[in-house]
Amino acid sequence: MLIGEVARRSGVSPRMLRHYESLGLVRPTGRTTAGYRAYTEEDIRRIFHVESLRSLGLSLRDVGRALDDPGFTPSGLVADLARRTRERIARETELLTRLRRIDAAEPADWQDVLQVVALLRNLRSGDAGMRQRAALSSVDAAQVPVEALVEAVLSEADPHVAGALRWALAQTGERGPELLAAGLESAAPEVRGRAVRCLAEIPGDRATALLRDALGDADTAVRRTAALELGARGVADAVPELLGMVVEEANDVDAADALSTLAGDAAVADRVVTALAGRLADGALDSSARRRLTQALAEIPDRAASETLTSLTGDPDRTVALTATYILELRSSG
Repeated sequence: MLIGEVARRSGVSPRMLRHYESLGLVRPTGRTTAGYRAYTEEDIRRIFHVESLRSLGLSLRDVGRALDDPGFTPSGLVADLARRTRERIARETELLTRLRRIDAAEPADWQDVLQVVALLRNLRSGDAGMRQRAALSSVDAAQVPVEALVEAVLSEADPHVAGALRWALAQTGERGPELLAAGLESAAPEVRGRAVRCLAEIPGDRATALLRDALGDADTAVRRTAALELGARGVADAVPELLGMVVEEANDVDAADALSTLAGDAAVADRVVTALAGRLADGALDSSARRRLTQALAEIPDRAASETLTSLTGDPDRTVALTATYILELRSSG
């Protein structure tokens, strides 16, 4: 079979077939009756072998070795090709993400494009000060790439930069909570914690709903951060976690304040007092935990709280009894 017909049937151009011949990869080994060189069936089979190996990303040099060197093993080369392919995909994915974010910013001209590119670059700077300035300046941009801010804040370990990013994200409107929802599903508790801290600074029903979901998180710190903010927002679902914080002396003052805020709603006050009384009745609690729970009742301006405190003045634990008596005296004098 002559080169033109081989090209038509194989899809490999005559120019490439001649290049293969010059490299010694595939040479026509047959002859026509007129004496012209022709490709045999074995030659054509080798052409398809060459094309198959090239489709895996092998260089022509490696293709030749694979076909001709009996000692050439594929394992190491294939592993290296897989590694290089992953790296290339990562680079291309990063570029695609950057382009999408620039497109989402709806730049009006190339100056806007350059501004967004600079912002994205600075948000990934190795210098914390540069990242912080980028976060603060992003609010002044015509269109802030919210995805970039979310990605940055979920990976930011520096507390000052993280604070600036949370503030910037809170200014972006409704898209923030939806994007942060993915952070709450991360396998890394530190990422989920960053997402919750961001949501705590974003008002609105969607942020509140996500914070409520975070009350069921497996990580204690995530649950407690969510509970404190939900308490401030008047969400009664946070009561059990807040009580646990008081008992365990984990940011217990803030937890007691959150319980007080919740009890400001008459519909929730009875629930808070009942929950406090229930924990105080737990015989397994030590004296210091019961004292902190008693102190938490001091911040609840409710008759039920006063009744519970009155019952505690006769508590067998002298520390609890004295604490309850003192609180009642303060209330009566006040």
